Amino acid sequence: PRQRWLLLSSSNRTAWIAFLFELHSSNISLPDATAVADNSLVLLPLYATNICASRSRRCVQRMSGVQPPTPGKAGGSPGGGNKSVKLSFGTKTPGNGKGKEKLDRFIPTRSAMDFDSANFNLSKDARQSSDQRDGQGSPSKEEYHKALAASLSVNDSNRILAFKHKAPAAPEGYENNLKSLYSQNVAPNVAKKQFRHVPTTQERILDAPELMDDYYLNLLDWGSQNLIAIALGRSVFLWNAGSGNVEELCTVPNDGDYISSLRWGSDGNFLAVGTSDAKVQIWDASRRKQVRELCGHTNRVSCLSWNGSILSSGSRDTTIANWDVRKRRDEACVASLRVHEQEVCGLAWSLCGQQLASGGNDNILAIHDASFGLVAKVQAHTAAVKALAWCPYQSNLLATGGGTADRHVRFWNTHTCAMLSQIDTGSQVCALQWNPHERELLSSHGYSKHQLCLWKYPSLVKVAELSGHQGRVLHMATSPDGCSVVTAGADETLRFWRPFGEPPAPKDGESKLLGSAPGVQMATGAATGFGGLRSIR
Repeated sequence: PRQRWLLLSSSNRTAWIAFLFELHSSNISLPDATAVADNSLVLLPLYATNICASRSRRCVQRMSGVQPPTPGKAGGSPGGGNKSVKLSFGTKTPGNGKGKEKLDRFIPTRSAMDFDSANFNLSKDARQSSDQRDGQGSPSKEEYHKALAASLSVNDSNRILAFKHKAPAAPEGYENNLKSLYSQNVAPNVAKKQFRHVPTTQERILDAPELMDDYYLNLLDWGSQNLIAIALGRSVFLWNAGSGNVEELCTVPNDGDYISSLRWGSDGNFLAVGTSDAKVQIWDASRRKQVRELCGHTNRVSCLSWNGSILSSGSRDTTIANWDVRKRRDEACVASLRVHEQEVCGLAWSLCGQQLASGGNDNILAIHDASFGLVAKVQAHTAAVKALAWCPYQSNLLATGGGTADRHVRFWNTHTCAMLSQIDTGSQVCALQWNPHERELLSSHGYSKHQLCLWKYPSLVKVAELSGHQGRVLHMATSPDGCSVVTAGADETLRFWRPFGEPPAPKDGESKLLGSAPGVQMATGAATGFGGLRSIR
């Protein structure tokens, strides 16, 4: 409603107080009166919308000391006596006097507020900005303001508004009245899984004399029949991890030649061997007999990868040859790829067999489809791309590692050819292996730390660091049960680790993992010799 202001002198103050008392006794709420600084005049607001004009005039006359005339009789009321005139509204605010305990809003209480402190807090930021703008702000002045505020008992933590009533209590039936309504149906918190213990020391060390210290070669693999193939100089040796027996599989005849790559087939019976004289040989490990020889490269064969009956080989001649081992020798090469400008040192088919990844000394990563068409060609690394590893639980996730000048491990979505994440390992990345039981990646490194690092994916948090090799950890392979890892280093040693933990227990009705079979268990007590080392020769 509109307000009507009346100007009262100090001589009528007594009448004004009596008028306010009548208003208070009639349960009429009016704003406070405001006095002028010299206390000679008073401004009084009146809500006159619902008050008739006659009553307003009578109230004003009473406050000025004059009794208003009564119609019909002078100086009296219609009943013959003088009665006080009470000011009343036609209606009251809805809800007044009903349910005062259930208020839905809170009005500040003036008596509980410190106006001086509130004014100081509100104007503090304005003063500081003004001082800085005028160039008057200084540490000494700030200290002076703090000391002045402390001497005047001005506390910065005082609230500007104070409320008389507290917030209403929560209705009955809530287990915890401190939580909001939307958090009552949340499922109970699940205990956060802790990092498991990772052994950081090797379980066994074997001698590997004449192991070539060449970053671009691939000379170690662990087959599904629990046989470890290792190339030492001109020969390939097989070490049975279950019995500890060692056998020589083959030797290149020419002096100066050497074994440059090898890879087991998926069944663990056939081993592909690449040589420095540009040949690819296929050996039957059970009969210790060569069954095929494939010729087509013009330089050493640095890397190999199987996809069923298709064998892919990468060479220093910058080509990738794809062989169908079921066909005749002159028809075996079904496709030859030329996407790299330097030696192809990394090659890996995806676990689903739909994509082939290749890395070269030209710092290029190339992705091909199952029909040998080029899908993507990217150059994100700044050094040779040798380390390639496909994720076992996500078919389109590929991890790649760069050489000394790069030192990064990068993760790719091979469907969109987008780089998902990367991490600087601080040293040359030689090999990568995924943990088949957990979302973890193991990397082996060369210059300058010669260590193994276990990373959590996708957070890329380092879980553990395994040290022991005295030279570059050039090669790495995982056991068939996915628990053990063997590494070959430039210090001419093979070292066995267990960074991946135990495999999960098999469910009822399912076949047990190969790791539970006796043939996959590591040989115990077979390693003898000086210093606990044994030559696999």
